[in-house]
Amino acid sequence: MEINRLIDHTLLKAESTEKQIEELVKEAIEYNFCSVCVNPIWVKKCAEMLKDTDVKVCTVIGFPLGANTKKTKIFETKNALEDGADEIDMVINIGYMKSKKFDEVEDEIAELAKICHDKDAILKVILENCLLTKDEIKKACQLSDKAGADFVKTSTGFSTSGADAEDVKLMKDSVSDRVKVKASGGIRDYKKAIEMVNNGADRLGVSAGVAIYEESKSL
Repeated sequence: MEINRLIDHTLLKAESTEKQIEELVKEAIEYNFCSVCVNPIWVKKCAEMLKDTDVKVCTVIGFPLGANTKKTKIFETKNALEDGADEIDMVINIGYMKSKKFDEVEDEIAELAKICHDKDAILKVILENCLLTKDEIKKACQLSDKAGADFVKTSTGFSTSGADAEDVKLMKDSVSDRVKVKASGGIRDYKKAIEMVNNGADRLGVSAGVAIYEESKSL
């Protein structure tokens, strides 16, 4: 297994500079990561730098709280795709999920999935597991699956905790074979990365991608 091809090389801090984004992209090219994951303002720049490579451009929508209106998330998604994004990681409406407003949650995901798929883009749904019960995680996975999402994702990395291996397994068990799982948040070494993969993660959202890859080669 080439772990580099599972990695979304990520830099989402508010204070990230253009120089840091350029460095992120250069590392992604050098190590042949699956994608770079950046905030929407950097999508166009990354798409230009990566146009002749196999590295995809991933961005985040409704980030990090998920509490934007559906109309806002739709605009954000369309804008990101126009700027060159290949993959969209949207934050689920956590407040609606906690309020059992399941139809609204599913409808929002379905609309964004259609927009993405019309442009041959992938939609990942960030559940923010640390704010949900186990039953809510399972339900959110089922709603995402039914709505046409391509991935369910553990975390933004900006809340109370990140990826948990048991949650990854629960997510994998709660979706059909069509839907994949992305583990993200707090994965900083090869051991934890492999733990996530062994529990069902198909993709890893990490800021320590270079260190994890280098560690994998030293073992």
